[in-house]
Amino acid sequence: MSTTYTGDVAAGGPSHVRVLDRVEIRKACVGPMQNNAYLVTCRRTGHQLLVDAAADPDRLVALVREGSGSARLDVIVTTHSHPDHHGALDGLVGVTGALTTAGVEDVGLIPVPTRRPLRDGDTILVGEVALQVVALRGHTPGSRALVHTEPDDASVEGAVPGRAHIFTGDSLFPGGVGSTRGDRTRFDQLLGDVTERIFDRFRDDTWIYPGHGADTTLGAERPHLAEWRERGW
Repeated sequence: MSTTYTGDVAAGGPSHVRVLDRVEIRKACVGPMQNNAYLVTCRRTGHQLLVDAAADPDRLVALVREGSGSARLDVIVTTHSHPDHHGALDGLVGVTGALTTAGVEDVGLIPVPTRRPLRDGDTILVGEVALQVVALRGHTPGSRALVHTEPDDASVEGAVPGRAHIFTGDSLFPGGVGSTRGDRTRFDQLLGDVTERIFDRFRDDTWIYPGHGADTTLGAERPHLAEWRERGW
């Protein structure tokens, strides 16, 4: 496990950990599709949430143990219904008994039953930490992102929220939005949601954790929004 967070991970390699005031975020890469999986651990309570049980259940159980020292996992969020994002879901549920969640429009395409369908604006509690659910339609109808926002100073009532951390699945990457297979209607919907629900709401220092590959920030991507719209992908 690397204690210097860069977001650059590889299948078979160590996970990277980022320590924030309220949570620890661990990133690992699994499977033949080089999927990212993220473990969010509440530092006060030890409750844990996994973003995408994509592949290699043994590796993901080891990731869970990194966070808490046990196989305790409370929630698994499947960001969308494509098979490479839930290949280890059944195995992880069998080991941990974690609550399964996914976007309401995608649950029928995920072979493991979804116990809590997610809608835009929902909140998921991880111990004492609340993560906001954001619908980003287009890559799939039920694609979901999760947002954790740091407090600038948790001891000051009414403090301005700090930097946001957003797990975007396959809806937003460095260099563009996720694939919509050349469908302009789907592309316009996805870019519209990403623009209105992510770029228009969050600051440039917002950190983006995508479903594959390297991380990015909104500040790095914002200048290219018009270019993405013009090219259509």
